[in-house]
Amino acid sequence: MKIGLSFSRCVRDIVEGKVDIKDVLVIIARTDFDPRDQKQWDGIWQGYGGGYTAGSPWSMPEWSNFSTQDEERVRSVSIDLWNQGKLHQPRQFGARPGRLPYYWLEVGPSQEDMESHPAVKKAWENFQIIAGLTDQK
Repeated sequence: MKIGLSFSRCVRDIVEGKVDIKDVLVIIARTDFDPRDQKQWDGIWQGYGGGYTAGSPWSMPEWSNFSTQDEERVRSVSIDLWNQGKLHQPRQFGARPGRLPYYWLEVGPSQEDMESHPAVKKAWENFQIIAGLTDQK
């Protein structure tokens, strides 16, 4: 499982197939928008340089390699994250999180714990099985 710390970079990784959306526990984003709202979406799409736009002076052009044909897929991933409750936006609550150089955190036991403690490894394997059985997709 992963916790993301950047909306634009995490969505980019999901769209590019580097990360499976099923492996995302939550994305704690610096954004404050609703991907279902067309006007807000247009600002986000252009702000991150989607469709080869220049991007905004406040955001990195994280989506500059996505063409206008990719916009529907990028927005669909964004809406899926929203609908699944996986998009947390602290700015909606007055917080101002900063941009970090890293943006994925792994959630789960370390390899060392699994090697040192067979019960931890077995519990993690069982969790993975149950998580797969409860997948809604």
